[in-house]
Amino acid sequence: MFREELLFGQYSKKYTKNSCLYYRHHYTIIRETVLYWANKMKEKEEGLMALYDDFEVKPYISPQRDVATEDFKPVPRKNMSLLADGLLPGDIILLWRIRFGTFANDTIYSKYFEYSYGINGPAHMQQLIKDGYAYEESAFDSLNHVSASLKKNILKSKNIKGLSKMKVADLDQALKDHFSEQELGTYFTVRGYALTAKGEKAIDDHPQVIDRHPKKNF
Repeated sequence: MFREELLFGQYSKKYTKNSCLYYRHHYTIIRETVLYWANKMKEKEEGLMALYDDFEVKPYISPQRDVATEDFKPVPRKNMSLLADGLLPGDIILLWRIRFGTFANDTIYSKYFEYSYGINGPAHMQQLIKDGYAYEESAFDSLNHVSASLKKNILKSKNIKGLSKMKVADLDQALKDHFSEQELGTYFTVRGYALTAKGEKAIDDHPQVIDRHPKKNF
């Protein structure tokens, strides 16, 4: 058995010794090329990260990102500078998004939280809740995040009649009439986020952060 068969397994049996040497040679070239470019990308990544060495807070970079190959744009320094209350501009944008009443625990976080504001959106949301800026709503308070069809299916489980004629407000009232908070909560996991007075104040205290954020309808 040729030594090359240790590298190429059963497939090497199809080749002569010279063929195996030929393929091993090219395998070595490919491996060395891959290692070369891997090192180059690592050097580039380290160079890009050096841009943040003197930032007050280092931006978050998710493990899935490859800053060495993407069209990398540094997070602005002003977005990584702590505000007077210890929050980052990205935290204010998170609170501002909650204010619209459409943010829930199944909402997909916009890329700008990481790419423009340098924060891990889900992690910062949990920290804002822990620090008393926001809270997770109850099942009843989260009904605006639940579809009408699901509400009807929940009511059908208790043989409620006349569902086809019910509007959203009627469905919500019927759920309140026939379910407890604990029971309703077993039918869906989505929960909305809402602001506390502390969260509202944080937004109002930093209008400049909202003013410079690109606007669209949520």
